[in-house]
Amino acid sequence: QVQLVESGGGLVQPGGSLTLSCAASGISFSLYAMAWHRQAPGKQRELVATITSSFIPNYADSVKGRFTISRDNAKKTGNLQMNNLKPEDTAVYYCTLNWLSDYWGPGTQVTVSS
Repeated sequence: QVQLVESGGGLVQPGGSLTLSCAASGISFSLYAMAWHRQAPGKQRELVATITSSFIPNYADSVKGRFTISRDNAKKTGNLQMNNLKPEDTAVYYCTLNWLSDYWGPGTQVTVSS
């Protein structure tokens, strides 16, 4: 059974930092591309960052230069380092694995507010 679990969300002030983590189990993690998506209340889901099985990252323009995606295939984990957070980064963040099938975690809330 495939399971993804995100952690690391919380409340942070504007300009602050958070690191989200995603732990996978029951899957050949290294074969899958990993991504982080987010969804704010009343808004469409947005693809934030991706990292291929070959460790090639890509970012949405809205987070480029502020967020860094990484992965550790040996540990079956991935991270999203978020710096200089803005109120518009407030959302539920989801970790996904994508290849032959798509798998989603339950999400973790990130709130950026003073």
